Amino acid sequence: MKIKRSTRTDAAFSMSSMTDIVFLLLIFFLVTSTLVNPNALKLLLPKSTGQVAAKATVSVSIKHYPEQGTVSYHINGNQMPVRFSEIEPALGEMLQDEDDPTFSIYADETVPVKEVVALMNIAKKAHYKVIMATSPE
Repeated sequence: MKIKRSTRTDAAFSMSSMTDIVFLLLIFFLVTSTLVNPNALKLLLPKSTGQVAAKATVSVSIKHYPEQGTVSYHINGNQMPVRFSEIEPALGEMLQDEDDPTFSIYADETVPVKEVVALMNIAKKAHYKVIMATSPE
């Protein structure tokens, strides 16, 4: 009786370690992307010690140009300004499917209070919650 010896090598390649690396990279990029500041405009926010735990899905930034006496409104940090009359429909469209519609106001320190109050009135009419963004002290 002849006994055969199997000296063949297996040519299979295990992809489990490669998928582990891909999932670790995916988790890393998801975590670091949440740390990116959603406000792309350069604003000097007022200082505050209070912090809010709620997260807003939409942000409205108000930039003040004192030399011209004008303000510009930006939704979600977009560089293109929008007119004040376009803010309410845009917020309604973005927040219509939210269970707890909340938006944050990023107002420069020099923005007149009447501009911030006008945004708060939009929120009151539509029953939105408002978060006033500040920088920590």
